[in-house]
Amino acid sequence: MGPHIFRSISKRYHYLNMVVRCKTTSSQYVASRARDPTFEKLMDRYKNLLKVVAVQDLILANPRNQSVSLEFLSRLSQKLHLNRGAASFLRKYPHIFHIFYDPNKTQPFCKLTDTAIHIVCEEADAIHASLPQVVDRLVRLLSMANSKMLPLRAIYKVWRELGLPDNFEDCVISKNSHIFQLCDAYEPNTHFLKLVDDIPRNHFRAAVDEWRVTQCCKDGYSVDETEIKYSFKHSYPPGMRLRKTFKAKVKEWQRCPYTGPYEGTLDSNKYGNTAIALEKRAVSIIHEFMTLTVEKMVEVEKISHFRKWFGIELNVRDLFLDHPGIFYLSTKGKRHTVFLREAYERGCLIDPNPVYTVRRKLLDFVDMGRRGLPPSSLRQKVDQIHNEDGDFPLGNK
Repeated sequence: MGPHIFRSISKRYHYLNMVVRCKTTSSQYVASRARDPTFEKLMDRYKNLLKVVAVQDLILANPRNQSVSLEFLSRLSQKLHLNRGAASFLRKYPHIFHIFYDPNKTQPFCKLTDTAIHIVCEEADAIHASLPQVVDRLVRLLSMANSKMLPLRAIYKVWRELGLPDNFEDCVISKNSHIFQLCDAYEPNTHFLKLVDDIPRNHFRAAVDEWRVTQCCKDGYSVDETEIKYSFKHSYPPGMRLRKTFKAKVKEWQRCPYTGPYEGTLDSNKYGNTAIALEKRAVSIIHEFMTLTVEKMVEVEKISHFRKWFGIELNVRDLFLDHPGIFYLSTKGKRHTVFLREAYERGCLIDPNPVYTVRRKLLDFVDMGRRGLPPSSLRQKVDQIHNEDGDFPLGNK
């Protein structure tokens, strides 16, 4: 073997070894985070809910015949993470899904139960009633972007998190043409949502600023104003050991001035171009982004679509891990999900909203599984009624 070939192989091996080492370090950083049992238990429930919602959306996608064949779901089992197959998954949630035979097609189909349909309608009503808040969320989201403009596909990624209606292009954007405008992008089939109304940046107050005002107005509050002027609320996972060096860094970070989420790009003349100022601005933007969501939680991958437009140059996931007092990162359900710690208490939102309340109803039925079903004798009567209507429960064909 020639020396030049040996050097080439050595360089390639060194590069591969470096890549593997970096990936391992990253995963170890995630694994080494302090666990919070409350959020972990909540995410255990949510990972099943997300699968249910994915199947539910497929059923509702056809407005004429709101059902889907088990054969079709079986082909998507891997993508939907239905580990034991579609039929086994659907049988786990009889309060939500009903399996029946179509006598014309001689194959099993699945549709939503009356309970599930009622929850879907209830959520749609709650979203429709909150359309003024939806408009405000979109305006705030666009105001945080440096150009006051965001790709429409990025907004589609978080439409459910923001509590947007299914047809938000028609009932929100088109009906508020004096505020929003859809623009063509340089790429084909790509559009931008632009803020038309020239709203001054100081028009909005960030949620963290509201918290500071509330804290200062509390009776018996004796902390110096300089201590809270640029602070964020912190609460750490139970049992997390806080070293003196860590406490000192957090204290220094809390006092550091920064550019707020609605103030545009970082003002280096005012705050300096330090790493702490850049990091704190990124935290303030993501903190505000999460306060705009209905459930104060979002997948990390979805937030990453906004990094460029918000001017965030840091790794978003590392940002969550570096600030465990503000955010909590969970890896349950084969996805990285971040929660806003201050918004939750004992696994529930401290300040719930109507859309969140309806979604928790669906979560409760997911948790019930097969529990709460009628006795077997009554169950047979229900099956007879379905047979008369042309619905044949699986196994009673």
